[in-house]
Amino acid sequence: MAQDLFIDTEHSFKTYEVLKSNAKAVEKDDIAEEVPIAFVYNGISHAVMLASPSDLEDFALGFSFSEGIIENKSDIYGIEIIHQPKGIELQIEIASARFQSLKDKRRNLLGRTGCGLCGAETLDQALRLPEKKIDITFSIKETAIIKALEALHTTQSLQKKTGATHACAWANEQGEIQLVREDVGRHNALDKLIGALQKKGFNGKGFVITTSRASYEMVQKTVMLGASTLIAISAPTGLAIRSALKYGLCLIGFARAPQYVIYTFTERVTKN
Repeated sequence: MAQDLFIDTEHSFKTYEVLKSNAKAVEKDDIAEEVPIAFVYNGISHAVMLASPSDLEDFALGFSFSEGIIENKSDIYGIEIIHQPKGIELQIEIASARFQSLKDKRRNLLGRTGCGLCGAETLDQALRLPEKKIDITFSIKETAIIKALEALHTTQSLQKKTGATHACAWANEQGEIQLVREDVGRHNALDKLIGALQKKGFNGKGFVITTSRASYEMVQKTVMLGASTLIAISAPTGLAIRSALKYGLCLIGFARAPQYVIYTFTERVTKN
C-alpha cells in the first residue's frame, strides 16, 4: 500500500542531502516546499492552490481581491490559518453579500501552482474583464525602472536559498522597492503582494515587477490591484499585450537592467 506524502506546512524550504555531478561527496541543499492551500469561504471550500506556506494572510486577502471575491479588505471579517496533515486551510469569513455573489458565480476551482484562470467554467469567464480604472496618466522614469531592477535580486531571500521561486515586488516612483513577496507560483507571489499592499494602503504611485513572464493572468491581477505599470523579467504573451492595451496598462518585458522592452503605452516611460 502506498504511503501518504509528507507535506511540510510549517516551512518554505527544507534542507536535503544531494550529490552534484561535479562533486565527490554528498552536500546539503535547500529545497523549496510547495503545499496544498485550500481557500474556504464561510465554511465552503472554493479553491486549492499549490503554494509556498508563507505570508498566508496576504495570500488570503490578495487572492480574494484579485479574483473579485471581495471589493475591499473590509469585506473580510476574519482569516484563520489551519495546518492539517495534507495541507493548509485558509478559513476566510467574508461579508454575506460577497459570499452570495461568490455562490452565484458557481466557481469550483481545482488547484495547481497558481492559476489565474482556475475555476472558469466558460470561455467568457476565462477572459473576464476587470471593471477597474487605473491611472493612464501615470508615468515612470527610466532611472526608476533600472534602480528597481538592480535592487530586486537582493530582496529575494527564498530564491537565493532554493533557486525555485518567483518574486513580485512593488516599487515607488523613485524605483525604491517597498514590498516583496515570494512563492513557487508566480500568480501566488502576485496575490501575496496584492494582499500586503491592501493591508498597507495602496496609493497606485509606483509599479509592479515580476520575475516571471507576463501572462494574461498577471496583467489581469495587476489591473485588479489598480496599478498602471507591470514590468516582467521575461517575455509577455500576445494575449497579455492585447489585454494591457485594452485595460490601459503599461506593459514592459525582458527587463534586465539596463535593458527592457516597452510593449504598450511607450509614452508613459520617460527618459530623464
